Amino acid sequence: MGYNHAISSDDPQAVEKLTAKLEACQKRQEFMKSVNSFYRKNGTAHGCPGVSEETAERMDEAVRTGYSWVTAPFPSYELSNNNAEIRRLKQRIEQLSASQELGYVGWKFDGGEAVANTDNNRLQLLFDEKPTEEQRTALKRSGFHWSPSEQAWQRQLNDNAIYAASRLDLVRPESGESPTQLQPKAKPSKEQER
Repeated sequence: MGYNHAISSDDPQAVEKLTAKLEACQKRQEFMKSVNSFYRKNGTAHGCPGVSEETAERMDEAVRTGYSWVTAPFPSYELSNNNAEIRRLKQRIEQLSASQELGYVGWKFDGGEAVANTDNNRLQLLFDEKPTEEQRTALKRSGFHWSPSEQAWQRQLNDNAIYAASRLDLVRPESGESPTQLQPKAKPSKEQER
């Protein structure tokens, strides 16, 4: 049975967990690069700092008996894959941090209210009366699900939830604006400022 080590965006410590995972990947990247560099210079992993004699022997054996294109203890694809994971984690941390700083806001609509529940990380649609079958179908098509415990139609609170709500006429804000127009504007990222 496998273990799921995925870090959910709903997790209040998601940024901290992702940062720890990022640091581990960065340390692994540096370790793999230093072992490969030592191996290329010396033709063996024996004597490499941070590598036990037993591990060094296994690394040397793997290179000797491995594929002809493997010329170091850590093949280039391992470094590439780990580097891609580092980039992915950095991007995810940046996105989660931005959405936490942004602070979504709810709105009132004819027949109910949209609540940006940051504690549960949900956009919740609270109706005064039960929506019609046609309205419930539209909500489901837009990714909203009925939560009996919350007594609300909801989905994960993110930009996509706001966009989905913007496409639903039944939850159009009383002000006449789109739900996306009501949200605080994100500060431009460093790339956008250029």
